[in-house]
Amino acid sequence: MTRILVVDDEEDLREILRFNLEAEGFEVETAASAEAALGMLGMRFDLILLDVMMDRMSGFEMLEEMRRCGDNTPVIFLTARDAHDDQLQGFGIGADDYITKPFSFDTVLARVKAVLRRSAGSSDTGLSRYPSLTRREHLIFDLFRQHPGRFFSREEILEAVWPDDTLVGERSVDVHIARLRKKLGAEGQRIVNKTGFGYGLV
Repeated sequence: MTRILVVDDEEDLREILRFNLEAEGFEVETAASAEAALGMLGMRFDLILLDVMMDRMSGFEMLEEMRRCGDNTPVIFLTARDAHDDQLQGFGIGADDYITKPFSFDTVLARVKAVLRRSAGSSDTGLSRYPSLTRREHLIFDLFRQHPGRFFSREEILEAVWPDDTLVGERSVDVHIARLRKKLGAEGQRIVNKTGFGYGLV
């Protein structure tokens, strides 16, 4: 059974999400703080729904700590912070999706299913070779490796890696590729940006 962790300091929202997700067949655990959630990660979750603004440790800080420790569990941010820069920050540190409050449960469910599908689809793309990469970084790298010498526009990369998310802008592609190049070291230098064509692997 798919296991989801809901992390939010609003008890009512936690319980509403738990009730509705369990009604859809998911196994759900909840945490009222990022600190408590970090202590639960040994239970192995398939997805985390994570609030951003919480006391002491924020959701952004929690995700940064997870990625630092090599934990690539998919994360969807649920937050009232709807500024574009906040969304870029969330995606830049490795989030898989970003939903702004208020939201309908139908929206949450659709995004949850989309992220789980992408996560399942990336399970055979060689994650173990590059454990420091997030799933989206792997998907971008695999896109390039499968088509060496071909250049992809930002729009084409968005369609391939974020097919269900209309909120992600082209700048997020640049952020992810910059992080990908840095993590790959010398191999990352093979990812180039050809003016007028886009990004590709040479």
